[in-house]
Amino acid sequence: MENIVRARVVVTGRVQGVFFRMETKRTADRWGVAGWVKNRRDGAVEAVFEGEKKNVLAIVEWCKTGPPHSKVEDIDIKWEDATEGLEGFYIKY
Repeated sequence: MENIVRARVVVTGRVQGVFFRMETKRTADRWGVAGWVKNRRDGAVEAVFEGEKKNVLAIVEWCKTGPPHSKVEDIDIKWEDATEGLEGFYIKY
């Protein structure tokens, strides 16, 4: 597979209780990106995105704004080695 990348992002701000996880899943499915998203105890949302570089870059860019009722204050992006082992995108509870 060409240009497969993996990004781990932590999004802070008003990102819980605003459908951030559901909209992240919907956006990841639309872009064909695998991975997961979850709420963290510290109030942030954490996600892992794996797929074609252009698609992962698109969803990381989307995370900087998020869904309409969110207010993203900061996003921390770490690039990791792609495992190519992720299938589909899901919400972790």
